Amino acid sequence: MCATSVHAGSSGDLPEHGDIKGAWYPTGWSHKNQAPPQHSQSNLVTVGLHLGTYVLAMASDQPFARALVIICAILCCSPQARAVNYTFARDATRAPAVSYYDYIIVGGGTAGCPLAATLSQRFRVLLLERGGSPYGDQRVENMTHFTATLADTSAGSPAQRFVSEDGVINSRPRVLGGGSCINAGFYTRASDEYVLDVGWDLEAAKAAYRWVEDVVAFHPELGPWQAALQRGLMEVGVAPDNGFTFDHIDGTKVGGSIFDDEGRRHTAADLLRYARPEGIDLLLRARVAKILFNVGGRRARSVAHGVVFHDSRGRMHKAYLNTGRRNEIILSAGAMGSPQLLMLSGVGPADHLRSFNITLVLNQSAVGQGMADNPMNAIFVPSPSPVEVSLIQVVGITHFGSYIEGASGSNWANPRHQGSGGNRRPPRNFGMFSPQTGQLATVPPKQRTPEAIARATEAMSQLDDSVFRGGFILEKVLGPASTGHLELRNLNPDDNPAVTFNYFSHPEDLRRCVEGLTLIERVIQSKSFQNFTYPYFSLEELLNITAEFPVNLLPRHDNDSKSLEQFCKDTVMTIWHYHGGCQVGRVVDAEYRVLGVDALRVIDGSTFNASPGTNPQATVMMLGRYMGVKMRDERVRAEGLRRRKL
Repeated sequence: MCATSVHAGSSGDLPEHGDIKGAWYPTGWSHKNQAPPQHSQSNLVTVGLHLGTYVLAMASDQPFARALVIICAILCCSPQARAVNYTFARDATRAPAVSYYDYIIVGGGTAGCPLAATLSQRFRVLLLERGGSPYGDQRVENMTHFTATLADTSAGSPAQRFVSEDGVINSRPRVLGGGSCINAGFYTRASDEYVLDVGWDLEAAKAAYRWVEDVVAFHPELGPWQAALQRGLMEVGVAPDNGFTFDHIDGTKVGGSIFDDEGRRHTAADLLRYARPEGIDLLLRARVAKILFNVGGRRARSVAHGVVFHDSRGRMHKAYLNTGRRNEIILSAGAMGSPQLLMLSGVGPADHLRSFNITLVLNQSAVGQGMADNPMNAIFVPSPSPVEVSLIQVVGITHFGSYIEGASGSNWANPRHQGSGGNRRPPRNFGMFSPQTGQLATVPPKQRTPEAIARATEAMSQLDDSVFRGGFILEKVLGPASTGHLELRNLNPDDNPAVTFNYFSHPEDLRRCVEGLTLIERVIQSKSFQNFTYPYFSLEELLNITAEFPVNLLPRHDNDSKSLEQFCKDTVMTIWHYHGGCQVGRVVDAEYRVLGVDALRVIDGSTFNASPGTNPQATVMMLGRYMGVKMRDERVRAEGLRRRKL
């Protein structure tokens, strides 16, 4: 994928001394087509697929760590690291034992970064991020590390792996910039209807989107496989052709990307260029343990007034709000972190908190409820022709509530490393199907010996490149209607809580999945897609191939290829769009204030009742900016009015 920068609108309130040294940012508005770089990289066909799956399943040492991300692709560009020097950023080990601010934001992620940047323009802000910096980290900046990063289970990984109680493998971010640092990069807005239903001001929301897009949004150029998918969707009736747009419109469109034309990722952390350096302190590797409340006294309601956090050496620090009734603590820790931190701080279901001996601040039974993850199912389509390596660029927005997307070329089999010397075959990096990382393990750990792994590596190295050619066409369910819940496992905020999404528990989700897969079959059989599929493969055979990928921990059934309903249930994956746990109307009000306590808000995807658009990251970034502007302007007006009265 290559991209042309898109610059929409004015930055407006950029500080004159943002102190970002050596940073690269998009400038100018351009839709001019540029030829994509030519890369030769083979991927996957059926014979090798079956053999590779068998070999890897017999010699793995970290079960399933990468299998979930098989629908994604590697971009074969050579990203250059950006030198970014935020003078206001430092490691939490350098933080004072006690500090005071107007706003304390927990979570430097997709919402937290734009929120902190905006509020810092007028107030003193502390931004606490549990992870490190994305800058200079090739796992984040270099697209070729996309799936390897999701599969990295080390303590320092930008992605923290978890498995839902449903048995579906997932990841949550642990890095400045949040999910925008580890996702597939698709950028698209929510529909106007979604914005209005939530209660946001439409024009203010559009202005906030443009503010984000000035820095992180790009126009991808389609290769042959993605162009065939676009034409195929049109051919089977997913119309009209909406061309390239950030907007959510029924029909087929090319969406935006946060990867630029050199394959470099741009993230929510880049939005901190808007911050006023004197107005913000950013602490990295700062792990918040709990929110502090003033409880009792003359106030009927508890008041948040500080946080406790630990640095990477385990030392405790405390940050408090300055005196002033408009100062607040804001949770922007995401759909996993925000409800978890509320519970650890004493706000949540009373019986559940008491079972962990947590002092109850507020009995709020809705905390952790309404957890939802949009189910995704994919069909692998072997190709007789070479395909480009691409992430999601085209989307078909159907009338029945399913989104159709695709990724070609695949991260499970990177091209052979360059080598020399006679007929010796240079080693191949198999990405997510690598025997060394053991992501497809179906055997007990004791059988995953170094010798078995070495044998699997050698066997896989003998496969021809043509074995690894093809792409996935996937469908994601709108909403979804199925919901679950989140609970604590222990008192450690660094550990993943237990989350259940209850995929396909609502029949509407299952209906949409079946309709989506049926539409994918028609796309595969379309004239537009004929160069990228074998004519003798039936849908049943493609379903059988796809069902062999152990993309989750669920058992398979013999009728997976006969029943689309069963295929949906057995091969369900995440597309990392999980949300809920602190929903508007249940845990927070329309201004994102936590119900029942004072001086505390939650501003992130945990407040959503449904996932916005085909991908939520644009809307989460927009929300941070939108609420930052709203809070800033309302406070400035109120304080100005108060001064005039005095």
